[in-house]
Amino acid sequence: MNEERKIMVEEVDAVTPPPKARVEDAARETFERKRDYLEGFLAKKPEALSGTEPGGELYESVIAAIKEIYDPEIPVNIYDLGLIYGVEIGPDNHAIVTMTLTTPHCPVAESMPAEVELRVGAVPGVGASEVNLVWDPPWDPQKMSDDAKLELGML
Repeated sequence: MNEERKIMVEEVDAVTPPPKARVEDAARETFERKRDYLEGFLAKKPEALSGTEPGGELYESVIAAIKEIYDPEIPVNIYDLGLIYGVEIGPDNHAIVTMTLTTPHCPVAESMPAEVELRVGAVPGVGASEVNLVWDPPWDPQKMSDDAKLELGML
């Protein structure tokens, strides 16, 4: 059952090149531009900010007020220090600030949240303010902004 197979070799002087594809030869209907699915999205104008979300005027005013409060032991404002975990502005422009302190035994543990509440409540447009002091997650230096780290020589 051992059949011998031979490969035939043919020698030629030249091979004619295959024809080149031309755009004119293609069917025109396949190159029709499809309806742009982003057309409506791109034409839509962004909704106006109500002022209570990040980027809104009232929200940014609250952040600016918080940035005026400095830690008495560290020459950095408490926002850049990473002590502010969240700012929410709810119905009736009620501002709720969630914050922590560097340690539970911080010397300003009693006065700092009250100062934040007072400053945020004084922002024009804020109906009422509330501060929630939390310890979880605990504060660590990684929560500081790059500006704060630069100010303290940590960068």
